Amino acid sequence: MVTGGRGPVSKAKGSVAGGQEKGKMDLESLSSPSVLQALSKLLTPPGEEDEDDNEPALSSSSALGALSPGNIGPPKKEEAPVTPQTETENRKAIWDIEETPEGSEFDDMWDPREQPEYEIVFKQQVGAEDVFLGMTRKDPSTACCEDLLVKIKLPGAKSSDISLDIQEKVLDLRTPKQKLLLHLPHPVDSQNGKARFISEKQILEVTLTMKRELDFINFF
Repeated sequence: MVTGGRGPVSKAKGSVAGGQEKGKMDLESLSSPSVLQALSKLLTPPGEEDEDDNEPALSSSSALGALSPGNIGPPKKEEAPVTPQTETENRKAIWDIEETPEGSEFDDMWDPREQPEYEIVFKQQVGAEDVFLGMTRKDPSTACCEDLLVKIKLPGAKSSDISLDIQEKVLDLRTPKQKLLLHLPHPVDSQNGKARFISEKQILEVTLTMKRELDFINFF
């Protein structure tokens, strides 16, 4: 009885093994290039099928490595880069406004007035907490200077004859005999400044507070 019962068991094992081999064959057939291409055609809109037919077919050897589940469906279209719209350019202009240096509107090459001598000095506001206590991070370098002092020699000028215009990066001074268009080394506060004319020395001193990006670090 025991011997006779072993025959059906071996047949059952054979049928299970056959089912496993059949399942492997089904998985291999599903992952074949032809099946993937068929799925891709089913998911592709009708208008794009003609474009896909014109493309050269992949060889069977390289198709397995080239195709993946991401290839199923219509091919992705590359979007053209969008360029931001700018203002209408004046093609008749010799140069753009961005190309002109700041302060060029004050310059007049045909003005016969002479340019006076000038000197730029950096000033530092120092208190007792800096000299004796060292509570701030100030040092003697120009990076720790708050003000910009411009000394201009104006021989033969009077205080009533002086015309002074201060912009963020430009100092424009004019008298009947002198003219100075000075591009400042650093941006300044054009609304707050001091100017005094020393008549004995014929010198105009203009004190301007600088506006630099890292001043909040150097002064505290």
